[in-house]
Amino acid sequence: MEAYLDNSATTRVFPEVGELVMRAMAEDYGNPSSMHRKGVEAEKYIKEATAGLAKLLKVQDKELFYTSGGTESDNWALIGTAMANRREGDHIIVTDMEHPAVSAPADYLEKQGFSVTRLPVDRQGRVDPGTLAEAVTDRTILASVMYVNNEIGSVQDIAALAECVHRKNPRTYFHTDAIQAFGKYRIYPKRQGIDLLSASSHKIHGPKGVGLLYVDSRVKIVPVIHGGGQQQGMRSGTDNVPGVAGFGLAARLSYEEFEAKREHFYKLKKRLTEGLLAMENVVIHGMAPEEGAPHIVSAAFPGVRSEVLLHSLEDRGVYVSAGSACSTHKRNASPTMRAIHAPRELSEATVRFSMAETTTQEEIEYCLETLGKLLGTLRRYKR
Repeated sequence: MEAYLDNSATTRVFPEVGELVMRAMAEDYGNPSSMHRKGVEAEKYIKEATAGLAKLLKVQDKELFYTSGGTESDNWALIGTAMANRREGDHIIVTDMEHPAVSAPADYLEKQGFSVTRLPVDRQGRVDPGTLAEAVTDRTILASVMYVNNEIGSVQDIAALAECVHRKNPRTYFHTDAIQAFGKYRIYPKRQGIDLLSASSHKIHGPKGVGLLYVDSRVKIVPVIHGGGQQQGMRSGTDNVPGVAGFGLAARLSYEEFEAKREHFYKLKKRLTEGLLAMENVVIHGMAPEEGAPHIVSAAFPGVRSEVLLHSLEDRGVYVSAGSACSTHKRNASPTMRAIHAPRELSEATVRFSMAETTTQEEIEYCLETLGKLLGTLRRYKR
């Protein structure tokens, strides 16, 4: 049996999405910028996907832009906004536990002369609204806070944080990396005070290589990719018709029967968490199971290095990750582990389990059974 529990890294494409992507590649393969019928047919895919995504987010079609993925969306949100508003201010706020797609652009902007404040989080990975408000000044042009942490599943009260920022300085924009939140939470940027939002297709059973950036119509932002002037002149490059079409369909399917799916997620998470805590010497990171993201469980197994446990599970058909898939090959503790002040013993022994709506109870039981058999043996061989 196999148990794929690495869905925060990527998800399996829905069959319907795969079929649509193939049709857009093999049959309706025109360039949507072309004026002939093939181009019009291709453009229809883009328009339908955009209308659907705009309806889900309750925003205007013209406020949605497609990118090559969540990393580009985050980069554009920070760099494009900073460069467009440099005369108004030079201060940016991020948190200590942002994904590298946000923290790296912040580092880049700091080298360009911007001032960057990196906010601390508590041991559950939460940002204090008061601390955020205190950090905002009359020179602050952007604050960026991750909606759901990709490693430990901490969830921020985004509406409250955005309100704090806008109350302190109405000219400051609020961005959220919602890559782990989109499809798992109902997100309405206009209601929640979100000015810019990043999302990614392959986290919700869509194709890889396509992301989304929502930009409120009042936000001043400049392109970071220049060329043929596609997407209202804001993001050049031939439109990724198959990717966008697949993203739109995956988003619609993800939000169908939404409450039932969330209940399924939390049922699986409850069983997984209880099973892990019933084992000897296991520590769960982050918020209480019912408060954190429905699809992520981060657990430390002191005495067993995470990569050893990961590969031992892999040999038995259980697929998990040692933290973020984007930092798996780096030896240093992840920014998230450092931000929540996890002891080194726990950081080096942490594994992330992440589920999808397609995850079954049988997969969870098999994972727990396999872990139970492995831990005793692996701990006996501790260096």
